[in-house]
Amino acid sequence: MTRTQNAEDAAGMYEEERTRLIDTLEEVERQRSEIGPVYRGQDFVEQLLEGKREETRRRLELLGMEPYFGRLDFREQGHPEPVPLYIGKRGMDRRDTGEPFIIDWRAPVASLFYSFTGGDESVAYDAPEGTVEGEVYRKRNLQVRDRSLQRVVESYVRGGENLGLSDEFLLYRLGEKKDNRLRDIVSTIQAEQDRIIRAPRKLAMIIQGAAGSGKTTVALHRLAFLLYRYQDQVKAERMIIFAPNAMFLDYISGVLPELGVGSVRQTTFADWALGKLGNVRLAETAGEGALWFQARGNRPAIDDRTPGRIKGSLRYKDWIDAELDRFEAGFLTDQDFEAWDSRKLPAAAIREWFDVEYRHYPLAMRRERLLGRMNRWLEMQLKEIGDPKVRKERAKTGKQRLKAFEKKLPQADALAFYRALFERQADFLPEDLATRTKAYLKKGAAMPEDLPALVWIHLRFRGSEETFDHVVLDEAQDVPPFQIALLNAMMAEPSFTILGDLAQGIHAYRGIKRWEELSAVFPADRNAYHELRMSYRSTLEIIEFANRILPHTDTSLPPAQPVFRSGDPVEVAAAASAEDRIRRISAFIHENRARGMQTIAVIARTDDNCRELASILANAGTDARLIAEGQTRYGGGVTIVPVYLAKGLEFDAVLIADADAASYADDPQDAKLLYVACTRALHRLALLYEGMPSPLVAQP
Repeated sequence: MTRTQNAEDAAGMYEEERTRLIDTLEEVERQRSEIGPVYRGQDFVEQLLEGKREETRRRLELLGMEPYFGRLDFREQGHPEPVPLYIGKRGMDRRDTGEPFIIDWRAPVASLFYSFTGGDESVAYDAPEGTVEGEVYRKRNLQVRDRSLQRVVESYVRGGENLGLSDEFLLYRLGEKKDNRLRDIVSTIQAEQDRIIRAPRKLAMIIQGAAGSGKTTVALHRLAFLLYRYQDQVKAERMIIFAPNAMFLDYISGVLPELGVGSVRQTTFADWALGKLGNVRLAETAGEGALWFQARGNRPAIDDRTPGRIKGSLRYKDWIDAELDRFEAGFLTDQDFEAWDSRKLPAAAIREWFDVEYRHYPLAMRRERLLGRMNRWLEMQLKEIGDPKVRKERAKTGKQRLKAFEKKLPQADALAFYRALFERQADFLPEDLATRTKAYLKKGAAMPEDLPALVWIHLRFRGSEETFDHVVLDEAQDVPPFQIALLNAMMAEPSFTILGDLAQGIHAYRGIKRWEELSAVFPADRNAYHELRMSYRSTLEIIEFANRILPHTDTSLPPAQPVFRSGDPVEVAAAASAEDRIRRISAFIHENRARGMQTIAVIARTDDNCRELASILANAGTDARLIAEGQTRYGGGVTIVPVYLAKGLEFDAVLIADADAASYADDPQDAKLLYVACTRALHRLALLYEGMPSPLVAQP
């Protein structure tokens, strides 16, 4: 084929798609015009209908801006001709015929757009009516922005040369500059990601994903898919996303609305737990894990006796369960209740009510119902007394004795019970841990690592009206097994998307070392493990550099596989002095701004390092936002951020400001920190050090 023929084909392809887009926009406008004006009256039924109409207006408005992103020409087996299917974030039928005009990306047939990678063989997809087979004749990637066709990539033509053009569109999208929000990937979902997104609902999906493999985005798209596929079984209001911090929640907050999903709660576990408990606050002092993290040269080793791992273990849960069983078994004393002389409620009746009739209720409710029934029994006995004076005297006596009986019953309160546990020394609890725990519990406070246990006790005592249809746990390598077991108890059957990267387990003092630690939480036939090894975030050079650090993390994980997107070499440079260091940092920021980088991060080892650096840069005239613990928003632009808060974020350009031997030693935890820092960069990565460089970045 000549160059002229190629140009003619491209022009014809573009004109064909431009004509289709015009037809699409006209159809959208026709449907919008038929909705009618906004109802502003007071009729309740019309107000409800207006709410539905407004949803349709909004959907059509978004369809008009970006109606679809792909085309797949598919000939179903038994049909004479292929049919062009246009795939979009939202579906739309033709107004006059009711036939599908735009296919929702979550529809069964749309799975072919993601799973098909070429070849003339037959393909198939699973539909509600069964397996549908057929042949793909064409696949196109399209980019429509603001009602304008901006890009057309012919990814596959049956019988054509098909020289791997499907990667062209992906690389184009990956090369775009980022802002301060995570974006959907619905137009570039890869086959391995699509398999996870479309997996059955009743599973605990454990996803080990390399940095930049799209774990978080895949999990959010999976939520959108589950709501579409199982719309009669799951509700957005009963789905929940647990993220590591409030800033990360802000960073991912735009993805689900862009996919047309609302009402999914997004929170941190600490905020959710404290809301459940009500009478507990977080201790103002640093938690066990934070104390470990702040230490530099004398960090203690992490093992199963590390406080966070003890309190987050399933063994700890089993110990608490045993104590709860013991507490419940001894809740009642086998004594009659004597309302007054000669009028007794036998102990056997009291126990029958408590142990048999109310056994299905949580303990606190059993206590309340028991006392209520004893009060009714007392009133019935009083009604049998004819003499008003005697009745009054005995009512006073009976109520006083019932009050005394109530005071002898233990309080079913999570904080009080948990505090009492540490009055007795368990054999597997280090004495210093028990002493520290008692000290802050007496003040009504708890450390983050105590929250799973406290909520577990609270649910045992109080129960919960909240149930989950699906739970997403992000950065799950830093989540203790006890917390996952707790959340699993709040649903009828496991339905989880658990995603993380052991190589980024910088909070290993509370998290897990191997995914096998979760095997005891879920039945063997209800969990599935997937690995995402392809990294789409960073350039080839950045990923290869980070892969050299990976063996030092002691995780035995395979290296990330980069998409072939080449960029600038990773720069490792020495600063001659403190002044030279600041000059180099300022130069990096200004240079990358000039190159059009929209998000630039300067990453340092600790909060203190970052505060000092921000102050010096500000005095030098370089404007940068400082990100600190507790921050709720990420504003983009130029930021200075400690490495542990950078996890989960990504930036066009990253400078690691203290890549020296003192900050990053050759041990697994420091290797994980440095690996996190390096893999935040999309396009440019530089490392700066004074004195000796970290042995983790030494050239091989």
